[in-house]
Amino acid sequence: MRQLCVCVSVLLVLATLAVARPKAADFQLNSNPALEQKCKSGPVDLVFIIDSSRSVRPHEFETMRKFMIDIIHTLDVGSNATRVGLVQYSSQVQNEFSLKTHAKLQGMVKGINEIIPLAQGTMTGLAIKYVMNHAFTAAEGDRPKVPNVAVIVTDGRPQDRVAEVAAEARDKGIEIYTVGVARADMTSLRAMASPPFEDHVFLVESFDLIHQFGLQFQDKLCGMDLCLESDHGCEHLCESSPGSFHCLCRPGYTLNKDSKTCTAIDLCAEGKHDCEQSCIPSPGAFTCGCNIGYTLNNDKKTCTNLDLCNTVVHGCEHQCVSTPGSYYCICPEAQLLAEDGKGCRTCRSANIDLVLLIDGSKSVRPQNFKLVKQFVNQVVDSLDVSAHGTRVGLVQYSSRVRTEFSLNMYQTAVDIKKAVMNVEYMEKGTMTGLALKHMVENSFSEAEGARKNVPRVGLVFTDGRSQDDITEWAKKAKEAGITMYAVGVGKAVEDELREIASEPHDKHFFYTTDFTFINQIAENLKLNICAEESQGEIEVKNPCSCESLVEFQQATMTTLEQLTTKLAGMTARLEDLENQLLSRK
Repeated sequence: MRQLCVCVSVLLVLATLAVARPKAADFQLNSNPALEQKCKSGPVDLVFIIDSSRSVRPHEFETMRKFMIDIIHTLDVGSNATRVGLVQYSSQVQNEFSLKTHAKLQGMVKGINEIIPLAQGTMTGLAIKYVMNHAFTAAEGDRPKVPNVAVIVTDGRPQDRVAEVAAEARDKGIEIYTVGVARADMTSLRAMASPPFEDHVFLVESFDLIHQFGLQFQDKLCGMDLCLESDHGCEHLCESSPGSFHCLCRPGYTLNKDSKTCTAIDLCAEGKHDCEQSCIPSPGAFTCGCNIGYTLNNDKKTCTNLDLCNTVVHGCEHQCVSTPGSYYCICPEAQLLAEDGKGCRTCRSANIDLVLLIDGSKSVRPQNFKLVKQFVNQVVDSLDVSAHGTRVGLVQYSSRVRTEFSLNMYQTAVDIKKAVMNVEYMEKGTMTGLALKHMVENSFSEAEGARKNVPRVGLVFTDGRSQDDITEWAKKAKEAGITMYAVGVGKAVEDELREIASEPHDKHFFYTTDFTFINQIAENLKLNICAEESQGEIEVKNPCSCESLVEFQQATMTTLEQLTTKLAGMTARLEDLENQLLSRK
């Protein structure tokens, strides 16, 4: 009796399967009429990834089988048209047929009808990885430049991680549609699908309704050109793909993270250029330019310094000297540049107290520091140095400040120049503000040789940005009556130099890009430093001056008056003597 029951049970199961699984011929001939129209959108490489885990009941799997057959009936199948592959998975992955297996619809239908469900777990991530690394390869029939489309059909939550491997698949150009049935997890479906989710994620209540996805999928894969018939939002270009689209950018632009807008590729900002001086960006490209006073060479990258003295009407009375991007005028020895910066004039010897602050920071470098000392001596050569004439003091600064010699230490240009050449390079930082404070509080004190009623001149020489604040002591220096000059080289900051310099800046501020040109600044600087009149001590008065003549005249008149008075007295006495003599006779 027990054996009879077992036999009856087996017969009932087989009868159920026979009813739930129509014959192959039925699937081939009786496809869904709503999906009969062939897709003519162009070739596609399409792979179905079918969940055959134990949770998918036999009759549900048969519905899924019919769903796939209905969809391929709508496709223009062929070696040069749409190719179809099929993978089923549960706890493992099984390739049913690859993209190159069947060139005709009948072979694909036969392969679908012969699938035997695996009926184990739900390793969806493993299936995606297999499709990415094997199904969509040239060896399995994948074609270059043909869209790759994967359709994942599942009824449950994956038992492995899917987000990372799905993202990798999408990055490789695989467009993923996810179809969830009944118990499927929406979060997992969205993690696997391509954006936008409203076009690539489908969730139906039961396998009986899965044909609804077939209708929508046909619209997406074979329907309208979404670039032409939808508000795609692409900033530059829209490229259609079966059932979807993606945005592209014009050459020289890159697609932003929103996958719609574009940003120009700035090769100049990214440092991807070999221009010598300036880089002029354009989207995805660049051109090289040159600073003022330079011209671009034939290689379109490097620049040559223009000799502006030979290319412009400079108007210099005596001689024009070219510098990178500029020029200046100089005058013969013993003459100074006129206020217009072009003419020449003579200058009377002036008495000033001059303190030079020279940058001895590490960025100057030893070989350039020698040029700085030569610059100082050029300035000294232009001055009338003496105890009662011009006095010169020198201060070097880096991270600290050091007085090399004060105003009252040397009284001849020879001694000063010798002392300058013996100055040792300090290195380290650039504390310009501290140096200005030292100059105001110490260098121009009477203890260090500064004189009353003698013009005070400060000259700051630097090659970089100050590491401390200069504003307070630059202001106090000028408030103390010190005429300030600022000389910058290389990476010196123009705003700082202008803050240090007295007004007008064009006469008190100098800059050059290279240390080798500072000798030219010295030539120009010595002209501006000469004062109109000295208010200092005068060692010997000029006997021909107006003041001396007046003093001489006044002294002479006084002497004559004294002599006249004395002579009148003598005359009176003589008259008395004469009268006495006459009376005796």
